[in-house]
Amino acid sequence: MSDSLGSGPAAAPAPPPQTTLRRRLAELRGPTVAPQPLDARALAALAANPGCRRRALLDGAGVDKAALATALGSPAPFGQSQFAFMRGNAFEAKVKADGGTELMRLVAERLGGAAPPPGPGEVLVPDLSAAGPEGRVARTALALREATEAAAWALLDHPLLALEVAGSPAYLEPDAVVVRPDGRWTVVEIKSFPMIDGSADAAKVGAAARQAAVYALALERVAAVTAGAEVGHRVLLVCPKDFSNLPTASVVDVRKQLSVTRRQLARLTRIEEIAEALPEGTTFDVERCSGAELTTAVEAVSAAYAPECLAACELAFHCRSAARTDGAVEALGRGVRGELGGLTTVPAVLAAARGEAGDPADPTVATLRRAAALRAEALEEGRRRAASLSAAESVAAEGVVAEGVVEEAACR
Repeated sequence: MSDSLGSGPAAAPAPPPQTTLRRRLAELRGPTVAPQPLDARALAALAANPGCRRRALLDGAGVDKAALATALGSPAPFGQSQFAFMRGNAFEAKVKADGGTELMRLVAERLGGAAPPPGPGEVLVPDLSAAGPEGRVARTALALREATEAAAWALLDHPLLALEVAGSPAYLEPDAVVVRPDGRWTVVEIKSFPMIDGSADAAKVGAAARQAAVYALALERVAAVTAGAEVGHRVLLVCPKDFSNLPTASVVDVRKQLSVTRRQLARLTRIEEIAEALPEGTTFDVERCSGAELTTAVEAVSAAYAPECLAACELAFHCRSAARTDGAVEALGRGVRGELGGLTTVPAVLAAARGEAGDPADPTVATLRRAAALRAEALEEGRRRAASLSAAESVAAEGVVAEGVVEEAACR
């Protein structure tokens, strides 16, 4: 008989890849550190800069970037004041009061179409509570399917949606999703900034539109397996009217944001690929690591800094400092970086402009040298004019002195 029959116990099966990835991400953020949720605002910022492997990894691992930035010595002034947070919650509660009567009136008024507005008691408000995020996601999907099959108005208050980002699941919680009798699902964003004379701050509306596009993208995954369902590309933005606390609404078309977000998220490098390239033992555990160790860990992952990061990422000040130290042209903006081609540092750009380096046949180098020549010519012309003006002023001053001497002599 073969000796293999008595060779001992069989080897344990390898853990599933998803389990291995979760364990690795837990090691990166720290075994005792709770993961930070990846919300729609973070996803919108991540989609706006898909080339930043550093943010993709840290967000995928659930690392608290604000605490990490503080430990690195470059804290970012992010966050919402307690007063603004409480005001936002109070306004959202007012909009959804009485079973969402006011909210459904705004939806029917702005997006109702041919469907008549719902009457009292005609709006389904399903219970979305369940155990764990996976349970809440499943309960939300079931409620969406049931409301669509019933061909009735339905209001889902804080549903939970799932979206895979670079191979890692992200759980998203919109303010509300409304199901209309025709099977269309509409994302509702409730914000506390005012809408004065029918319009709100363009920057804030743009940020809300990008967040709503992330929610719509997650809804599309559920609608794809739900008969008769369609995700509307127009979302409802609800804000306080003028300087009051009365809700008003505006319709925002997010087709452009939806297309950009879908394309940019697809470009993200998978989290496991980034994690595998890290040195053994790399961790971002702010509770156990020193500032020097965290700096080494952060620098082990490449970043794609741009000035726009200052308004969207907690690590932006650290990345900006590193970019300036390295003389990277990214610190000057994406537009400048795109114009400079293969010249990636400020010293290289200056050397090419002075004729000390670079291929003269390169259009970028030729443009820089032409610009340097024009600048030198303009400076020389300015110096000549300044010299001429100084000479004229000297002659005029001498004339004034001479006139004073003549007048004094005449008086004597």
